[in-house]
Amino acid sequence: DYYIDKKPFRALNNINLFFPKNQFCSILGPSGCGKTTTLNIIGGLDRYTSGDILINNKSTKLFTDKDWDNYRNKRIGFVFQNYNLISHLSILDNVILSLTLAGLNKKERVERAKKALDKVGLEGLYNKKPNQLSGGQMQRVAIARSLVNDPEIILADEPTGALDSKTSVQVMDILKEISQEKLVIMVTHNEKLAEQYSDRIITFKDGEVLSDTKDGEKEAKREEERKVIEENNIGKLILIDEKNKEEKKKKNTDKSTTRNASSKSTGIQKSKVITAKSSTLSRVTPSKRAQKKRTTKRTKTF
Repeated sequence: DYYIDKKPFRALNNINLFFPKNQFCSILGPSGCGKTTTLNIIGGLDRYTSGDILINNKSTKLFTDKDWDNYRNKRIGFVFQNYNLISHLSILDNVILSLTLAGLNKKERVERAKKALDKVGLEGLYNKKPNQLSGGQMQRVAIARSLVNDPEIILADEPTGALDSKTSVQVMDILKEISQEKLVIMVTHNEKLAEQYSDRIITFKDGEVLSDTKDGEKEAKREEERKVIEENNIGKLILIDEKNKEEKKKKNTDKSTTRNASSKSTGIQKSKVITAKSSTLSRVTPSKRAQKKRTTKRTKTF
């Protein structure tokens, strides 16, 4: 709740959201719907008046100011629309400033800051001042600053709001790459970019969640599971068919084995028959065709 003229104004109501370790999530909605408030609560900048935030299944209800400071410094990286860079400092020093509370020596701070700037494509521009950079480059500095502490979550509030379309795509490409390893939550009015880059889109209206594509993902997953089940059933049918074939083959083998066993038990008689057959055929001459036919027929009946 916010207080306006000493009267409570509820900015968010009945919000229940879960975020995985890595994802690109965009929050959409009209101005005043609670998007930035949600981002600030997740980042520990604003405090909730009811409910709870669970971080790795740990409640934050009993968090002290020191706990919130530690949470922000180690787990959260912020990217703002207006960059919030210190104009009289170089971009390297702007990034190093975020490492002040990290307990690192100067050499380590410089190395980490340069590495973060290199990651967003600003290698070799370390000594430039913010006013010597384009809007897109300044936003890259802001992203580097958010990454330098290696946080688990990146919170971006309208990161492309002050950029042209081409530069916006470049910034979104960087955020998308970051989301492969971290959770990126972005507030934006740009639905086109959100749909193009996001794994999940949450839409707010009047302080409540109007829609969450996570639910659509669940349905899609259920549909995928149904397809898998159907495919498995087909597979089972195929297996059954193969089993039937094996059973038939086994039956034929058993019959053959039975016949062979029967033949072995009457081996002496069969030998006599074969001998008699050979003897009969050896006495047949080409001129006695009728007799040959009768003999062949008789031989087949054996």
